[in-house]
Amino acid sequence: MSSDTAVKSRDLVLSKIKEPSKYKVIFVNDNYTPMEFVIAILMSIFKHDQRSAEKITLKIHNDGSGIAGIYRYELAEQRAVEASLAAKANGHPLVVKVEEE
Repeated sequence: MSSDTAVKSRDLVLSKIKEPSKYKVIFVNDNYTPMEFVIAILMSIFKHDQRSAEKITLKIHNDGSGIAGIYRYELAEQRAVEASLAAKANGHPLVVKVEEE
């Protein structure tokens, strides 16, 4: 095998590798979950700082939904479940969805 063939084969293999899809974790607004609770979840589970969490919470409140974070599927699903369980444990009906970006 010549070196030209080896380089072409390597380039062909590398060009077929695709980055994994990213998924958005979306919070849906409701009239019952306190904004302070949403901010706390965004800070504790999604690792936002206070300012970022407040900005996202206002977007959720004003627009009806907002993105808590964008992750690989497994991590997005894990954080969505954690947020849903925390909401349920505190008696809040927060709806959390995972959608492909």
